[in-house]
Amino acid sequence: MNEQTRITVSETVMANAIRVLAMDAVEAAQSGHPGAPMGLADVATVLFNRFLSVDPADDKWPDRDRFVMSAGHGSMLVYAINHLLGYDDMGADQLRAFRQMGSRTAGHPEYGHAKGIETTTGPLGQGISTAVGMALAERMQNARFGDDLVDHWTYVLAGDGCLMEGISHEAIDMAGHLRLGRLVVFWDDNGITIDGSTDISTSTDQRARFAAAQWHVQSVDGHDTAAIAAAIEAARQDPRPSLIACRTVIGKGAPTKAGSHKVHGAPLGAEEIAAAREAMGWTRHACRDLFQPPRRTRAQHQLRAFGGQRFGQRQAQPLGGPDHPVAAILQFRHHPAPAASQAVLSRASRAAAGRITATSSATLIPNLRNWLRFTIAPFSITYIQSVTSSTCPPDPSGSRSR
Repeated sequence: MNEQTRITVSETVMANAIRVLAMDAVEAAQSGHPGAPMGLADVATVLFNRFLSVDPADDKWPDRDRFVMSAGHGSMLVYAINHLLGYDDMGADQLRAFRQMGSRTAGHPEYGHAKGIETTTGPLGQGISTAVGMALAERMQNARFGDDLVDHWTYVLAGDGCLMEGISHEAIDMAGHLRLGRLVVFWDDNGITIDGSTDISTSTDQRARFAAAQWHVQSVDGHDTAAIAAAIEAARQDPRPSLIACRTVIGKGAPTKAGSHKVHGAPLGAEEIAAAREAMGWTRHACRDLFQPPRRTRAQHQLRAFGGQRFGQRQAQPLGGPDHPVAAILQFRHHPAPAASQAVLSRASRAAAGRITATSSATLIPNLRNWLRFTIAPFSITYIQSVTSSTCPPDPSGSRSR
């Protein structure tokens, strides 16, 4: 096996990895929506890199943060991230089979079909409304068991279509009234629907609407990672539910189609993808395409997980072998349970044995033994790449740690 090198790259390269996977998968299927994943890649990178707490080795961990892709048509964003995180059921074969019969990678995320998908988000408005219920469940469990046991966040990516649906009005009003402060909604404010500009179909001032419902409201450049991170920090400090309006360019990275409805729900085309790769510095000769035939055996590119104790003896799934655009797996940081956790868990178990009946709490007690927090180390996507293979796109900042 070739010697492997760990290379920490910038969030720009991480976001571009998501864009490459999204546009390639949609192109291979000749069906799908590349615009939202490409436009939201920077927001998702900051969220998963710096804030979201999950454990891909235990997707049912009760106190994991919840991530809801309410704009379900942008499903390739979820699949690309879960693939890069190392979920064992989201291998390269599933990305190649995007939108194909029998695959886990359906056109819209479907609960139960793949790990890391918290709810089905096909009908517009369903995701954001379900997320309000998740945030409410967290607060109810927290009131019963305390911060040591229940303290997770619910994050939502929503588009214009989600906010146009009537059900979103009721859910938003309820969340504001109940002050569900651990709910953060990112609005993909790209000004585009599948038919064209949003001016065609709506003139609602969404910021004023959320503010009227007693939400904390902010606006940011959805491609400025520092601004995104600062907005999330501010949201986490406010006791109200938060809306972060992210002004994005739909299909960002596509040279001629970005910013137009043409990139919303159709493949980019081979010529546009080639130009996008060139602009990102992500060309075939620099980093092989996931959808190209393998050039070496998978054994030559086995990746090992680094970090937390539970991953010490675990070998990660090969993320696509030698033809993968980002031969990468995230490094995890281990956070042990608080000192008083065993007493808390024991007390919670006794209380729950007689009182918990809600479906939302059904998995809480059986999995209490899994009280180990794994926080994704800065989605510093930790590259693990053969030193004998072609190099991946360089860190735009110019720094590379080996």
